[in-house]
Amino acid sequence: MVVTLKKEVSVSGNGLMKNKPCNVRFVPSKSGKIIYHTPNGEFEGCVDNVVSTEHCVVLGDGKKAKAMLTEHLTAALAICGIDSLDIHMNEIEVPILDGSSKEWVELFKNTGIDKPLFRKPQQYTVSEPVYYINGKTSLVVLPSDKLFMSYAVNYDHNDLRRCFINYDPKNLEEIIEARTFGFYKDLKKFQMLGFAQGVTVENTVGLTDEGYTTELRSDKEPVKHKMLDLIGDFRLTGVSPLNMKCQILAKEAGHAVHVKVAKMLKDKLVECK
Repeated sequence: MVVTLKKEVSVSGNGLMKNKPCNVRFVPSKSGKIIYHTPNGEFEGCVDNVVSTEHCVVLGDGKKAKAMLTEHLTAALAICGIDSLDIHMNEIEVPILDGSSKEWVELFKNTGIDKPLFRKPQQYTVSEPVYYINGKTSLVVLPSDKLFMSYAVNYDHNDLRRCFINYDPKNLEEIIEARTFGFYKDLKKFQMLGFAQGVTVENTVGLTDEGYTTELRSDKEPVKHKMLDLIGDFRLTGVSPLNMKCQILAKEAGHAVHVKVAKMLKDKLVECK
């Protein structure tokens, strides 16, 4: 049995990179897949269809069809347990909304999630350890009897040196609402290159020498956003990481490493009995 929405719903907003308006229409589906329908074609939202991780996660068919900045939407699908949906976009970049998964999760919950009654989500683990280690960067997935996720960073910022968070169902809301971030000093450079055109103080936390360009929603919000990104990127395996009985240990990673490990992980996932 698939989990989808109870009815069709749509939302509009501008993209973070190009600042172009995009309307996204979500149509309930029984296919058991997340399918993107874009102006240039359609494709499944899965790890094998990641065509770029530069600046954001870009899904596509390897030709002309693509969807940019999908990670926050994918994380919301993972958190809500939705595994079957047709996503229609009239532009190639998913709206940034508030920079987190908060508005996506609220949209899905307010619309209604159609799922089988009295049936818990299937749990998965890994048949053997999956890992990537390169210098200071590492991402390790180990079999376990329950989910444990930890994310560590070491940024050149007073609050974010040798800093980490652990996942707990009690702090899931803080992870959901954690906004994208970047060093404020780099903003003009990226904008001159044609990126970050839609950045505002509402949708992005800017890291400055003094602190931040906006008040944080919770302690260590940027690190929580890294975990949100990881949840979205691992969902591209076809399984929500929130349904994995694994230890997931990330250190100074990012989308490229998340996706690299997700490609290995998808073939190692096994159903828990």
